[in-house]
Amino acid sequence: MGAHYRKGPKGPTDGWMGKLGTYALIALLWLLHWLPLRWLAALGWGLGALLHRVAGSRRRVALRNVELCFPEKSAAERQALVREHFGWLGRSLLERGLLWYASDRRLLRLMRIEGNIKLSEQVDRPVMWLMPHFVGLDWIGPALMLNQSRPGASIYQRQSNALFDEALRKARSRFGTTKLVDRQEGVRSILRAIRDGYSFLNLPDMDFGPKDSAFVPFFGVPANTLLAPAKIAETMKMVVQPVIVTMLPKGEGIVIHAHEPLVGYPSGDVEADALRFHRWLEDRIREHPAQYFWVHKRFKTRPPGEPSLYSR
Repeated sequence: MGAHYRKGPKGPTDGWMGKLGTYALIALLWLLHWLPLRWLAALGWGLGALLHRVAGSRRRVALRNVELCFPEKSAAERQALVREHFGWLGRSLLERGLLWYASDRRLLRLMRIEGNIKLSEQVDRPVMWLMPHFVGLDWIGPALMLNQSRPGASIYQRQSNALFDEALRKARSRFGTTKLVDRQEGVRSILRAIRDGYSFLNLPDMDFGPKDSAFVPFFGVPANTLLAPAKIAETMKMVVQPVIVTMLPKGEGIVIHAHEPLVGYPSGDVEADALRFHRWLEDRIREHPAQYFWVHKRFKTRPPGEPSLYSR
């Protein structure tokens, strides 16, 4: 699973230089998966510190997001939060090696499950898992698929690098229970999968432009928000369960929080449902603010006539 909508590595996808770099990256991830998690955590924190220094544009996006969402924090507090965020982000990048190549036994040993992760086996309706973008997001897919028998379907954004795309698809489907639906196929393919008995792993909190969206407050800031989650849940009569990941410090493990289903969601009012989920998500973010995915331009799309929030 993971941040299915983010584009893969940019650069040449053809020619020996592009292929060599991709093979080197995949080989590095394979080598890293042999390391203990505490070593990966230390290396990832170092990588995060490096990215914080060199990835100036993403650092500025994160700082702006934190400024918009936590105006009560001082400049020093916001800078410290973003610096910590890059540490967690670096860790998550290196831990992809574990998620791609480690055995299911090892992954299960590293994860601590809180809540009812077997919900989909206990209800007589299809389940939608809402998986907001915390940096450890990619752990949710293996956690769900290794702890229950019901298969899951997820929307997948094809990567620009063909070799990396192939490796990523193989990694995300390697437990044999995950159906990846290309984003270009549209919502009908997801609805078909749900009718065929799949649960739906849904990432609801990114800005994909104004189509099928509405501006819904997120930390008090109008945010372009997909309305599809509530629409699909209403159409398919789904139980909606949020699932969140918390990465523990110093390689102590990963906590998967399978929260209680959202009562009364969907309500029939898709914008009210989106606002309700935002309120719920804001509370979860406040619990571990540095682990939310702040480097995404969550407020990129603006209401007509409003200037960009990322122009300075």
